[in-house]
Amino acid sequence: MPRHLLEVENLTVRLAAGKAARPILDGVSLHVAQGETVGLVGESGSGKSVTCRSVLGLFPEGAEADGSLRVDGNDVLTMPSARLRELRRRDVSMIFQDPRASINPIRRIGDYVTEGMRAGGVSRDLALKRAEELLESVGIRDSHAALRRYPHEFSGGMLQRVMIAGALAGEPRLLLADEPTTALDVTTQAEVISILTGLRTERAMAMLFVTHDLELAAAICDRIYVMYAGRIVEVQSAEGLFNRPRHPYTMGLLAATPRLDADRPRGVPGRPVSLADALTGCAFAARCAHARPRCGEQEPVPQVIDDAQVACLRAEELFDE
Repeated sequence: MPRHLLEVENLTVRLAAGKAARPILDGVSLHVAQGETVGLVGESGSGKSVTCRSVLGLFPEGAEADGSLRVDGNDVLTMPSARLRELRRRDVSMIFQDPRASINPIRRIGDYVTEGMRAGGVSRDLALKRAEELLESVGIRDSHAALRRYPHEFSGGMLQRVMIAGALAGEPRLLLADEPTTALDVTTQAEVISILTGLRTERAMAMLFVTHDLELAAAICDRIYVMYAGRIVEVQSAEGLFNRPRHPYTMGLLAATPRLDADRPRGVPGRPVSLADALTGCAFAARCAHARPRCGEQEPVPQVIDDAQVACLRAEELFDE
């Protein structure tokens, strides 16, 4: 088994709210090995993006973080500012959800793709040549002309490809993909996923793939972490999780996924809650068909069942059913 490139242990993030600290992540632990693609799934507001951004030390303003967050053995939480900038430029890159909100609209595409290389001392000519190669690798034709265009001249799918090219410019060992296909049509989604999986194989990169789509995660990921209300509730191989989920929340997500060979999908009842709204017991208890009174009183501790890790007080009972 390859060594872990990313190791997150008991990561807790709190936002200041008056005199009280409001938690948004609680005891999150995950790891990604070199060359592995790991999925992080859950509904909006579950803490996926905060977890992903934390790897780069990008915390919400005023947030306090505890725990350990190591990239190649170096703890991001205690890293000096200069080393953190180097980490973002060379070792870890991130593809954000919305390229139009992440790429400066008044600068040319060439400036965006070459910025990291230029900051690292690469000459302008060499950086532009490398940028052309990167744009071609993500399927953008006439890359030389594309470098002189502005973001508004690209469609959403093409601009997402530009963002991928920019993320790869520093030849990172770890790629953070935060719902990179959310705003794209189905055909373009498939093209972007094909690009990411191809580049991952070609470069032997590790990838943390954030999504709310379990079926998509199962198709491209080796392992999957399921997150709810700022906590990890289940960890399994992609095949195991899709074929036999252990946590009621994971079961609900799969039941809500439209499929051609199944009946009408059933949504998860109730509304998602934040960690701040569920400070005692299991955060999913109010929405869970399997909940018992103790579920609202006692916080579940992750336990291992076969090859799965599940945070559910009734995990053994449900497993036997």
